[in-house]
Amino acid sequence: MLHRMALRVLPSLSLAVTEDAVRKQKRLVMFVPGLVAFVVYRLAKHVVPLTEPLVLLAVSSLVAMVTALLAYRVGRSASWTVIAREDGIRILAWLAGWIGAVYGIQLSLLVLALLWVVGYSYLQHPDGPAMMAIIISSTAVARDAFEIGHVRKLAVQGRPFLTFPDGAAFRTLVQSRLSQVGPWGLVGLGVGGVMGLSGHVIADGQMAALAQLLGITVLGGGLTLCAYFGGLRPSASWMETLKRTAPTELLKYWWWPGMAFASTYYLVVMGLVLFVGRQPGMATGQAVVGGALVTAMMTLYGYYLGHRRQIEDEQAPQLSSGMLRCPFVMGILGKSANASGSMSGLAGDMALSKTGSKG
Repeated sequence: MLHRMALRVLPSLSLAVTEDAVRKQKRLVMFVPGLVAFVVYRLAKHVVPLTEPLVLLAVSSLVAMVTALLAYRVGRSASWTVIAREDGIRILAWLAGWIGAVYGIQLSLLVLALLWVVGYSYLQHPDGPAMMAIIISSTAVARDAFEIGHVRKLAVQGRPFLTFPDGAAFRTLVQSRLSQVGPWGLVGLGVGGVMGLSGHVIADGQMAALAQLLGITVLGGGLTLCAYFGGLRPSASWMETLKRTAPTELLKYWWWPGMAFASTYYLVVMGLVLFVGRQPGMATGQAVVGGALVTAMMTLYGYYLGHRRQIEDEQAPQLSSGMLRCPFVMGILGKSANASGSMSGLAGDMALSKTGSKG
C-alpha cells in the first residue's frame, strides 16, 4: 500500500490526482467496478464455494486484476497498443500482479478482519463479508489504478514527477542508505513486538486482538511520523524538526498515513491468521511477529516518504508553485523559535501536509 501513501503525501503526485476533473471521473471509475463486482459475487456464489477463504481470495484477486488493468487504461487515456509501447510489460505486470492481485487480497483480508473485530465473522456468516470483501477491494483497486494511470499519462505528456509510485525508489533507498534506514526498522521491530505481546497481558481472545490493534495503531503511527522527520531532514535531528511543527499538524499526519496504515497492515495480518490460517484468534507469537513486522515496515515507509518529500523540496525551483501544494496534506510549516522569521530559522522549518477531504 506504499503507492497509496505516496499518491497522497508527495505534493506533485497528490495535486495531479486530486484535481476536480480527475476526482469527478474517478467517482465513476470506482462506481462501475463496484457494481460489476457485485454482479460477479452474485454469479460466483452459485458456481464456486465462496465460504472457503482461499476461494474467496482467489475470486477477489482475479476481479481486482482485471479491474486494475481496465482502470489504469481509463486513467491513461490511451489504447492498449500505445500503452504496451510506451509503458512496457514491466509496468503492466506490476499493475496486474501487485496493484491488482496482491493489493486486492490485502484489502479483502482487511475487510474480513475488521468485520471479525466488530463481531461479524466471515466463518460464521460468510455471505455479507464475502460480498463486501469483493466489492470494497475492487473499488479501491480501481481508484488507485486509475490514479496511477493518470500520473503516467501526465508523465508521458511531459509533466515532471520525481517519484513514480511503483516502489522502485523505496528499494533503491533501502539498498543505498541501509545504515540510516536500518535503525528505524529495528526500533519498529522492537516496539511492534512489545505491543503485540502486551495485548495478551491486558486481555484475552478477541479483546486481546483489539488491544494489540490499538497499540500498534497508535505507536506504529507515531514511529512513522518520527521516521518521516528523519528522512525529511537527515542532516538534522528529527526531534528538532518535530519541535518546530505545530501540534495540530503533527496529529493530522500521525493519523494519516501513520495510524491509518499501521492499523490497516495489522488488520491484514489478522485476516491472514484468522481466515487463511483458520486460527480462532491471534496467538501471542503471531501477534508479536505480526506487530513487529508491521511497525518496522511503517517506519521504513515513513522514512522513505520523508526522503522523497525532501527531494521534491530540493527540486522546488524546477517545479511550479501549484505543483508543490499538497491538497490532501498541505504544508506543515514548523515555526521557528525566533519570531523575527530569519532565513536561517525558516531553513529549518518542516513541510508536512495538511489533511484535506479530497480523494
